[in-house]
Amino acid sequence: MRSRTGVAGCGRMGAPMLAALRAAGLPARGYDVLQMGSPHITDDIAVFSEDLDTLITVVRDIEQTEAVLFGEQNFAAIPTLIRIIISSTLSPKYVKSLRTRIPSHIALIDAPMSGAQIAAQEARLSFMIGGDSADIDGAMPLFHAMGKHFHRMGSYGAGMQAKVLNNLLAASNTAMTRLILDWADAADMDRSALLDLIHTSSGQNWFASGFNSIEFSRDGFAPDNTIGILVKDVASALDAAPEGADTSLPEIVQRTIAALKPREPKG
Repeated sequence: MRSRTGVAGCGRMGAPMLAALRAAGLPARGYDVLQMGSPHITDDIAVFSEDLDTLITVVRDIEQTEAVLFGEQNFAAIPTLIRIIISSTLSPKYVKSLRTRIPSHIALIDAPMSGAQIAAQEARLSFMIGGDSADIDGAMPLFHAMGKHFHRMGSYGAGMQAKVLNNLLAASNTAMTRLILDWADAADMDRSALLDLIHTSSGQNWFASGFNSIEFSRDGFAPDNTIGILVKDVASALDAAPEGADTSLPEIVQRTIAALKPREPKG
């Protein structure tokens, strides 16, 4: 029997992550009910489960995670499974609750990632990792195949807590960068010149610096696109807010992102 890694959720992030694992010579296959066309991605639960020892989940949200782990797919019950890596961005509270629902012999690692689709395609993702040190050590060959930066944040759940805080900041940068570009258009400024200025000045941020390569930079809100996912990620951060925290600013950011309209290309 040859142990195998499985990536559940082979969309814009999961598919290139699977490709990176295979490019590194690691036996891996993907599961997705929609993204077919690759010989290495299946929608057959039995085929995906065969010889599976590590499951990486990259599905959209809690509902899909429930289906993958306990529902229709029920991959948490695979007898050969020794490790589950949660790479979806979810509520830290929900992620921590999984420990009581997953058999104790299965190692749980939360490892959400950052870098957008371009970083996944180039195998240079940043992973925020939480879990037992020995469990993480055992999974490092997988992370090295898919990423470039690896941040060990602490015990299980700490990676997700770090990710939602990072994404809250990213959402803020996205909202403000889109706003200033709209204002620049109204002033008939050259977008490229302004972005070059921002990249080397105090307003520098990841979204502005990577605007021309980030695939969702011009998208408006839609429930099933990356802007919609960012709105969901802010909700995950709000779910983990300290008791009594002032959440008014994150809520404004969330509403602003949810109101974004598609941006027309402009030189």
